[in-house]
Amino acid sequence: MNTSLHVESPLWDSVPMSDALGSEVLMKMDALQPVGSFKIRGIGNLCRIRCEDGATGLVSSSGGNAGYAAAYAGRKLGVPVTVVVPETTSEWMRDLLRKEDALVVEHGTSWFYAHEFAVGLAKDQGAGYIHPFDDPHIWHGHATMVDEMARQGPKPGTIVVAVGGGGLLCGIIEGMHRVGWQDVPLLAVETEGAASFASAVAAGKIVTLDRIDTIAVTLGSLSVTQQALDWTKKHTVIPWLVSDRQAVTACRRFLDDHRILVEPACGAALAAVYDRAVPIANKSPVMAVVCGGAGVNISLLDQWHKNL
Repeated sequence: MNTSLHVESPLWDSVPMSDALGSEVLMKMDALQPVGSFKIRGIGNLCRIRCEDGATGLVSSSGGNAGYAAAYAGRKLGVPVTVVVPETTSEWMRDLLRKEDALVVEHGTSWFYAHEFAVGLAKDQGAGYIHPFDDPHIWHGHATMVDEMARQGPKPGTIVVAVGGGGLLCGIIEGMHRVGWQDVPLLAVETEGAASFASAVAAGKIVTLDRIDTIAVTLGSLSVTQQALDWTKKHTVIPWLVSDRQAVTACRRFLDDHRILVEPACGAALAAVYDRAVPIANKSPVMAVVCGGAGVNISLLDQWHKNL
C-alpha cells in the first residue's frame, strides 16, 4: 500500500495568463490528477495510512473533491467508502461518487454539518474518518506538489493558491519550507462569500462564518484549520478576495485559453492572476496552483454564468 495514488502533474507556462498579468506565469496543473483535483495527494495519503493502520472502511465528509478523492482512493485500496454530503452537493458530483462505488449520504445545509454527522458515523461503524483538510497526513501529501515544482521549474517570485479549509495552504507552505522557499510569499485567494481565512487573519484567531454564500461551494468551510492561521506567524501569506463573478469569468477564460475545465474554487485563484491582483505585480515568475475540481461541466459553468 505504499504506492502513491496521485501522479506527478506538469508545470506549464501560460502565455495568455502572462499577457494578462504582465509577468511570467507558470501553472502547476493538478487539474490533471486522476480525480481532477489536487485533493488526491493529501486525501490519498490519509486513506492509505488509515488502511495501513487497520481500517476496513472509510467515511468522508465532503460534497466535493475531497469526497471524490476518498471514494477513488477507497476503490483503489479495496475498502468501502461512505461519503456524507451537504444538500448543496450537485447531482453531478453525487453521480461521480457513486461511480467510484461510494455510498452517498446527505446531511445538513453545509459541509460543517455533514462533517459532524460523518464523525459520529465513522465512530459507530468503527471506520477510519477522512477529514477533507485538517490532518497532518493530508498536509504532508499536498506538500509533494512543491517537491515537484522545485524539480520542474525555477524558484517562483510568488505562489497563488485558492483557500477553502486551508489544507492546501498548509501543504504548500510545508513544502515551500522543505525546499528552501521560506522567503516566497503566498497569495491566499477566497471568494467573498467564503472568506473564513481572511476573516481569521484579520481577527488574529479562528473565525466561524455565519454561512457560506458563494458559487464556489468547495471553498465552503465555515472556518479554517488552526494550522493555516499558525503558518501566517512564520510565513508571508497575503489574503485576497475575489467575487463569484470574477471566479466564474476566470474559469471561462481558462477554458478558452487552455482547453481545460475547472471549478469556480480554482477560478478564484486564476481570477487573481487574470485581474492583476496588486500583491503579485512584479513578482515574476508567478506560480499559480491550478487545483482543478471535478464538480463542474459545461452545463454547470454556463448556468453559473447565467445566474450571475
